[in-house]
Amino acid sequence: MSSQLVRDVMTTSPVMVRPDQTVGEVAKLMREQDIGAVLVTDNAGTTGLVTDRDIVVRVLADDGGPETEVSVAATAAPLALRPEDPVEAAIETMRAHAVRRVPVVQNGQAVGIVSLGDLAQTRDPDSVLGAISSARPTH
Repeated sequence: MSSQLVRDVMTTSPVMVRPDQTVGEVAKLMREQDIGAVLVTDNAGTTGLVTDRDIVVRVLADDGGPETEVSVAATAAPLALRPEDPVEAAIETMRAHAVRRVPVVQNGQAVGIVSLGDLAQTRDPDSVLGAISSARPTH
């Protein structure tokens, strides 16, 4: 049996925003899409990753407002995986760097994002995290 690949577990078609969009716009997009992370991209490719927590900790906690550019909240030059990487590489990357989400990039372009929840659903769907990750939102 062959090893499972990142492409088999990743979320495809990640939501992407420009670095100059405001955190207010991005927060509304996250709410509409029911997601907790978006990729920040420009003409050069993926320049960052921003989570709902990043907006709170890096903008709101420092008295920044909704007009703050998302680039202020984003993790610049995030780690990346390739679709053909084994799932074990995603697990080790997340463990080694204490991150919950990693962009998936092919030929310089973001093609997906793999999250801790994606891995839990695939590897241990009966675990608490796997069950929570696959549950329908209640809000």
